[in-house]
Amino acid sequence: MIRVLLVDDQHLIRAGLRMLCEAQPDIEVVGEADNGRDAVTLAARLVPDVVVMDLRMPGVDGITATTRILAERPAARVLVLTTFGDDDHLYPALTAGACGFLLKDAPPTELLDGIRRAATGDSPFSPEVLQRLVQRAVHSRVGTPRPVHGLTAREQDVLALVAEGLTNAEIAERLHIGVTTVKTHITSLMTKTDSPNRVRLALFASSR
Repeated sequence: MIRVLLVDDQHLIRAGLRMLCEAQPDIEVVGEADNGRDAVTLAARLVPDVVVMDLRMPGVDGITATTRILAERPAARVLVLTTFGDDDHLYPALTAGACGFLLKDAPPTELLDGIRRAATGDSPFSPEVLQRLVQRAVHSRVGTPRPVHGLTAREQDVLALVAEGLTNAEIAERLHIGVTTVKTHITSLMTKTDSPNRVRLALFASSR
């Protein structure tokens, strides 16, 4: 069971997220907060697996709350869920230590997949956000291209689609394979490319 703390200053948003999460057999909402200060307190007391964090809130905002939560418990997983996908929100959130960044207009399945991926140590990003990260990294020459030998043809296909910012479900649909198979290929690719998460894997793919 994935224990989730919901943080958003809008009651209707929290209610909708709670209904969505609690309809899943593997996700439990253990608490809610409508501001960053309470989020820090609840995160310390409830020890959730994933904190779903809004960014703009009165008082202590989401970025400050993320910083404080991770200062107390570095292994915590903070997944940003926000309306604002611009660089002024994205990069401060990542600097604060957020493990992923999703937009509120994402499909419910993308959010649920993001929570599950965050809980397992992955870094979920909305496709458009991931594409912008990759483009900026490539433009800034972040990362050093490394030749990798031993990739299968299917792994190369998956790698190319990861670089495009596609989700596991979208890759599965594009390649006509199962989502579980996609996850297996991505795990193998991370091992072969020495990429600790999906973002680094996408950066690697784009730098080749």
